[in-house]
Amino acid sequence: MPGPSLPIAVIHLDESCLGNGREGQTPGGAAGLIEVRLRHGIERRDFYLHAADTTNNRMALAGAIAALQLLARKGQRFRVMVVSDSEYLVKGMRQWVPSWIQRNWRRKGGAIENLALWRALVETARSHEVQWTWVRGHTGHVKNEYANDLAVAAATEQKTSDGAMPSGLSAWLAAKQARGLYPDSDPDASFAAAERLMASDEPLPIAEAVE
Repeated sequence: MPGPSLPIAVIHLDESCLGNGREGQTPGGAAGLIEVRLRHGIERRDFYLHAADTTNNRMALAGAIAALQLLARKGQRFRVMVVSDSEYLVKGMRQWVPSWIQRNWRRKGGAIENLALWRALVETARSHEVQWTWVRGHTGHVKNEYANDLAVAAATEQKTSDGAMPSGLSAWLAAKQARGLYPDSDPDASFAAAERLMASDEPLPIAEAVE
């Protein structure tokens, strides 16, 4: 049973790979929005990373590893909701990894693709109590869209943040709302909804995610 006293964090992740599946180099990026409630209110941080030649799946794993490592930097343990539109990441951590571990990191169909990254993610996730949840991408989920923009910029410009940086979500959302997009979006309310889900101690369905 998860410890009720642990602080709650919500991480919205996305990844990008330019020319994924094509011949030649495929530069990629991954990014995320990290939300934590502190005494003075909700603190939001952004991070992003890049790779010169990669895949969407590798960047999804790398982004999750980076986010959980950033949360653990000061030795703090969190109850974490990781929200991603990568079925590879979410199904992998919720369904595939337990079976692979039982088989000593083997799968019935042969070698595990991206094994080193999967093992690194499992090890990193032990620093927290993590629930993995999926959201359909590019459907107006505000924080997923924001993470997507960060990831695309990281891939396009081949840039990596210096750790977790103050978030640009508020300015990004204000610019979108000035164009008539996401008029009813309330980032604080959606974080509070995620907190309630996490505090309920009920396992999250694989496709359950809040804005």
